[in-house]
Amino acid sequence: MPKTKVQHLKQWDRECVWHPFTQMKDWVREEPLIIDSAEGVYLKDIDGNVYIDGVSSLWVNVHGHRQAHIDAALKKQIDKLGHSTLLGLANTPSVELAKRLIEIAPQGLKKVFYSDNGSTAVEIAIKMAYQYWQNTGRRKKTAIVHLSNSYHGDTLGSVSVGGIDLFHKVYRKLIFKTIALKGQGWEAVANLENLLKAESSSIAALVVEPLVQGAAGMLVWPPGALRKMRQLTRKHNVFLIADEVATGFGRTGKMFACQHEDVSPDFLCLAKGITGGYLPLAATLTTQQVYDGFLFDYKEYKTFFHGHTYTGNPLACAAALANLEIFKKERTLSRLVPKIKFLAEKLKMFYNCRLVAEVRQQGFMAGIELKGRLEDRLGAQVCQAARKYGVILRPLGNVVVLMPPLSISLEELEYLLMATYRAIEETAVPRPFLGPFLSEI
Repeated sequence: MPKTKVQHLKQWDRECVWHPFTQMKDWVREEPLIIDSAEGVYLKDIDGNVYIDGVSSLWVNVHGHRQAHIDAALKKQIDKLGHSTLLGLANTPSVELAKRLIEIAPQGLKKVFYSDNGSTAVEIAIKMAYQYWQNTGRRKKTAIVHLSNSYHGDTLGSVSVGGIDLFHKVYRKLIFKTIALKGQGWEAVANLENLLKAESSSIAALVVEPLVQGAAGMLVWPPGALRKMRQLTRKHNVFLIADEVATGFGRTGKMFACQHEDVSPDFLCLAKGITGGYLPLAATLTTQQVYDGFLFDYKEYKTFFHGHTYTGNPLACAAALANLEIFKKERTLSRLVPKIKFLAEKLKMFYNCRLVAEVRQQGFMAGIELKGRLEDRLGAQVCQAARKYGVILRPLGNVVVLMPPLSISLEELEYLLMATYRAIEETAVPRPFLGPFLSEI
């Protein structure tokens, strides 16, 4: 890229773009890293530097960038139809994708409602759960329960069931009241059981991130806790909403995290990896029971009055179909097994770092928690240091997240881990940078 264009892009970024989850006062002081192209697990910036995409472009990329099968599916679809509304019409890819999602989802999920992102997928589930009880005459069932340290997105409905003060506290006067379960793991399960015994007649739904609470710092559930929550919600006639925006599409080692414990929720919320990291798309899957709770004569106004302009976009659905075809054709989940074992073994070395407090892993999702105060921005420092070794990471506070594309090779995964290790060590004991030392790591 010509040097003048590079300079202009960096200047325009500082002048025009407001980046998400970013303190812009800090951002404009630094040199912006602008990605221009990608191939496989690698990203290339406008200066020509190449990096391993260590967080799958925020947990969305599955089979690598410029994946030939998805590229071809999009090119084929663009020659047929770019977009057509799902309000009062249908389109071919959205119908085909709905059928395929139901085939691979936990048993009992029969209907697919499309939207654009994880926040809306969760918000739709909450609204459906709430309205179902109103439609069917049980108007006291209005409360929504969620876990402490939960994160389900950034629209106000999703913020209402969020429990991370750093993200959500400032909006408390804008959102509806919910019930936050105290504690983690089995303590949360015990608190749920007590709550449902006392107040189930007023509770509409429980919303959870199955097995891993991602944005909270990769907090991993104890085995059996999810299954017990499903048993409790079913016993007390409360809907279970499983937010698999982050955990879905192979991230935990199975297609969906719920499948580790044979759990079938009342709502399954999907996004991120659904299109293989290509286009925005989300889906909220639910049961025949919920769907039937909205079947009334029009004059009763019990329709689900919710929709988005680009709901069921044909291009996004075509990408999602191609994504699922690759899972089957390349046996992605079975080929992931040795990579998960390799990751688990290599993560043990991080306990040798004096800056590391704890390492957490579920499948191909890992979080390395650092010792220190949040204001010290240790996670951000480590991620900045990792760039010198050709690795892009993204922290959650003082937790360094590792979530590469499922297609990463063992050699690339080892490099990612060693570069992260070196970055943590340098952050603990800063030293002059003398070069990438690729032969050493």
